[in-house]
Amino acid sequence: MYEKILALKNAGIDMVVVTAIEKHGEGPVEVGKKMLVSANGELMGTVGGGALEYYAVDKARELIKTRKHLKERYVLNDEAVIPNAKTLPMVCGGVVTLFYEFIGAKNHIILFGAGHVAQALAPVLKTLHYHITVIDDRKPVIDAFKGADEKVHKAFVAYIEDAGIKAGSIVVVCTPSHKHDYNVIHTIIKKQLKPKYIGMLCSEKKLVDYLEKTYEAFGKDVDLSNFYSPIGLDTGGSSPEAIAISIASEILAVEHEKKGHRHLRETLHENNHYW
Repeated sequence: MYEKILALKNAGIDMVVVTAIEKHGEGPVEVGKKMLVSANGELMGTVGGGALEYYAVDKARELIKTRKHLKERYVLNDEAVIPNAKTLPMVCGGVVTLFYEFIGAKNHIILFGAGHVAQALAPVLKTLHYHITVIDDRKPVIDAFKGADEKVHKAFVAYIEDAGIKAGSIVVVCTPSHKHDYNVIHTIIKKQLKPKYIGMLCSEKKLVDYLEKTYEAFGKDVDLSNFYSPIGLDTGGSSPEAIAISIASEILAVEHEKKGHRHLRETLHENNHYW
């Protein structure tokens, strides 16, 4: 199982390991038994079978989506109720505690574009334990990129068409072309994908043009609440390294739902307020 955990981690696949950590009375599981549930559908091990395991698999899949740990107690008797424990449809009569351990990257970040800002951003994000995928259609640029867990040489929209974008993930759009930037974000909107954050590197002039095209394509009611452009917090500095710190800071603020920071999108003229 530990070899499987390592293989899944190296492949960037999230998982939950379920461990029986306590047991009183009768039941089909012994303390220390483990079960692995991965985001790609793989199962390994057991926590005893029956209704307990069925419930544990569903709970593990739920926790993969929320990226959280959990400890829960279960009564293995459908006619018994005890405080702070879930009753399961079994007849064993014992009480079992399971610990669900989420194992995976802090979150998945997709960098569309492997240019100077992305090159400066990746090493910062790696120290924060994100899983980083970078996409670029320029082979020499993608080949030279360092710091990503996954490098993809492909057209930007083609990547979304083939791989999709995981719900709750982080998207940073910094391609070498305004057209590519717009196409990436419009494809996300059109497909109704649900990243937690979409940041686009741009000037205010470019943003005005983008908003005009977006409203024309999707109407004025399009939801851009998770769209951050100009990207980053208002920290100052114009070098790729300074911009990278600004972007990483904004991602952390959004991930942890922190308020009170000044996002660069909040420096826009009121006419360009879009969220």
